[in-house]
Amino acid sequence: MAFGTFMKSDTSVGIMDDGIGPARPLAIATAIEVAVIFAAILVYIWHWQHTHPRVWIVLFALILFSHVLHRDTLRGLGLGRLELRSSAQLVLPLAILLYLPLLFYGFTHHYLKFLRPNWQSLLLLLGYGCWCAFQQYLTQSYFHNRLMLVIRNRHLSSGAVGIMFSATHIPNLILMVATLVAGFVFAEVFARHRNIWPLALAQAVGGLVLAAVAPDALIHHMRVGPGYFFYGIR
Repeated sequence: MAFGTFMKSDTSVGIMDDGIGPARPLAIATAIEVAVIFAAILVYIWHWQHTHPRVWIVLFALILFSHVLHRDTLRGLGLGRLELRSSAQLVLPLAILLYLPLLFYGFTHHYLKFLRPNWQSLLLLLGYGCWCAFQQYLTQSYFHNRLMLVIRNRHLSSGAVGIMFSATHIPNLILMVATLVAGFVFAEVFARHRNIWPLALAQAVGGLVLAAVAPDALIHHMRVGPGYFFYGIR
């Protein structure tokens, strides 16, 4: 299936210009929307979460309003069951290949060990999994969908998604590198198979493994923004 046709069927309604590409005014407006929302998220990470912690509600409301304006569907956002198996068959083997060296390193250096699961660990995994799902919703369902209306080359839009995902993890260098790679790979998978759930699962497992094997002196308990610098301060 041609990429133009894929976009036309799975993203907003009435956004294509005779099947060739997005109308220029809409592309410009969408680019401005993406820039403003992304800039606001960065400001929230670095400033507003401490001074105006409830601003996230306004930002989320704006994103929901954008879905209404663009007439997004659950299928286009990747929130349904369609493409679930196809996405999983593509991303999960890639995740396993990437995580195996980390698992080997973790077990051989005794950073990882087998423990009997309990309710606390299960709740921790569920909570982190939900957080990863929300991140994939923002990254893929919102930002990547919008970027594909502006950048017609799928690989370039995926690269932009990876850079944006990495930028939200500044100044944590380990997370910046990990999210740059993962963000690009997940975006490539999402562009082919619109479903975020396998991506969220892959991110959750990878994040927990990385947190376990990376030295806390370097990863700072996975903190980003100003919290990274205050890690360890009592």
